[in-house]
Amino acid sequence: MALARDAKGENFKAVAIIGDGALTGGMALEAINHAGHLPDTNLMVVLNDNEMSISPNVGAIPRYLNRMRLSPPVQFLKDNLREQFKQIPFVGETFTPEMERLKEGMKRLAVPKVGAIIEELGFTYIGPVDGHNLEELIQAFKQGHAIKGPVLVHVATVKGKGYAIAEQDQVGYHAQSPFNLATGKAMPASKPKPPNYSKVFANTLIQLAENNSRIIGITAAMATGTGLDQLQARLPQQYIDVGIAEQHAITLAAGLACEGMRPVAAIYSTFLQRAYDQIVHDVCIQKLPVFFCLDRAGIVGVDGPTHQGMYDIAYLRCLPNITIMAPKDEAELQRMVVTGIEHLEGPIAMRYPRGSGIGVPLMEEGWEPLTIGKGEILRNGDDLLLIGYGSMVYPALQVAEILSEHGVEATVVNARFVKPLDTELILPLAERIGKVATLEEGCLPGGFGTAVAEAFLDHDLLIPLKRFGVPDQLVDHAKPDESKADLGLTSAQIAERILQQFFQPRQQTAVVSS
Repeated sequence: MALARDAKGENFKAVAIIGDGALTGGMALEAINHAGHLPDTNLMVVLNDNEMSISPNVGAIPRYLNRMRLSPPVQFLKDNLREQFKQIPFVGETFTPEMERLKEGMKRLAVPKVGAIIEELGFTYIGPVDGHNLEELIQAFKQGHAIKGPVLVHVATVKGKGYAIAEQDQVGYHAQSPFNLATGKAMPASKPKPPNYSKVFANTLIQLAENNSRIIGITAAMATGTGLDQLQARLPQQYIDVGIAEQHAITLAAGLACEGMRPVAAIYSTFLQRAYDQIVHDVCIQKLPVFFCLDRAGIVGVDGPTHQGMYDIAYLRCLPNITIMAPKDEAELQRMVVTGIEHLEGPIAMRYPRGSGIGVPLMEEGWEPLTIGKGEILRNGDDLLLIGYGSMVYPALQVAEILSEHGVEATVVNARFVKPLDTELILPLAERIGKVATLEEGCLPGGFGTAVAEAFLDHDLLIPLKRFGVPDQLVDHAKPDESKADLGLTSAQIAERILQQFFQPRQQTAVVSS
């Protein structure tokens, strides 16, 4: 924006606000490197430093920032240096090159190391400034806007400031469900819920890692969200947090795999997109056994369009050498974790949704890996073939029950794998039954249903196929159930559309089941 302003000859201020956690990311450092090469471009970067991402920050840069926050105030020295030099009789208003170097050297002594590093990169450094002192902030911003070229204002803040309970538990109150304001305790649920998928994943991984020191869990600043904070607490030597740096996380996993380790990269579906180049070049091309665990796959609710895990099926299944799977419930997730750890023929990915499981009994031990590329039949019927993938398998069973009430009997298949697809199971069923519907919680373009359609075309199988999933649109902020209703993905809506498309002469009555 600053470059566009200058190119158009306009005059306005450009300010970028960035958190200290994001400062560890490659794009931030690339932009700082670029901006530092533009001494005539006025740009202010406000660094909001609260020592936190979703979890406490890790790495060398946050460590430097922390030392900076703890340093005694020295800003007045830097601010007044030029005026002090002017008082020297033989200097006056004119600075010789030697005096400029002396001034800069004295400023380096006054500015802590982080400030010096920032200034070596071409920025004028201001700070640290108390982010909860409005007068000090305004003064710092005025000062920054008066300086020519790139400026970084280092603002120190406290996450949760003003609410003591949140200040003391900055991780827990990053994204909080309804709670009692006076006590800080979460509102009790109306009834106990099954354990969520992230917790089941973490517990299963920990049990496996306790017996296999080669297993290394990797997170990109999402330890709590992915459940890997439990691995960190139990087996810290088998846990790595790289900060908000998904590209590095995947290349790190590739390097670990090269040396015989079993890297498990637990990253939200929407954030793994940042590392696509590394998935291709560092993992798939070299056919390395990296286990990708894609949390928050599908519709995630109130985080809005930026966090919906819609695209992983499409962006992964086009890559050679990779295996892709999704569990129908939390017990099958346990088996898929074992499958992913034991799979050594190349990279393997598992997607699973946000929130609670189905409520099926969990296995305590003795999990058997799944056979790669094999699905299962859950229900038999002669009128329709329903193929569910991942979180849409149980809805497929509900759809089958609704259809049965209207005289339509469906076979329901749990695909388990989208790559390789179980064509040995699916194709004969599709050919015999003659009507097929696929259900997935992901984008339709390039998704699971498209994979089934491609398999039909590749085998010259021309039969009616209806794909149910997220159309080519963004999913906005809403509760997951509300989004599914808006997208026509409730079991009742799917059943009604199937009746209308495939069985209209047989059934005219609208479906009202929930």
